Amino acid sequence: MNWIPLHNIQQLSEIEERSCGLPQVIFKHSTRCSISLMVKSRLEREEAPDGIDFYYLDLLNHRDVSNAIAENYQVHHESPQILLIKNKECLYAESQTAITMSDLLEQIEKV
Repeated sequence: MNWIPLHNIQQLSEIEERSCGLPQVIFKHSTRCSISLMVKSRLEREEAPDGIDFYYLDLLNHRDVSNAIAENYQVHHESPQILLIKNKECLYAESQTAITMSDLLEQIEKV
């Protein structure tokens, strides 16, 4: 997994623009949460498909970015949380232990 660090609100515009060509995935992670650590580890053990950008957001250091994501996409903040952005819209959001690479890939195939 090649995470792209997400650390400022300006990157959200870039993600939206890139989503018109490639699916964009945002993983919101709390470094203090054991569930979040488990989910991150589970994602990293899977093979990430080509043609998708995976962004990693450290919630503790960048809560402003998390708040902007919640507001922009009308998605209630949770941790951990994964969002699929395509054509500037959040088409899928999942949280906690329900986050799996297989479910994410299934959603990507639908777009």
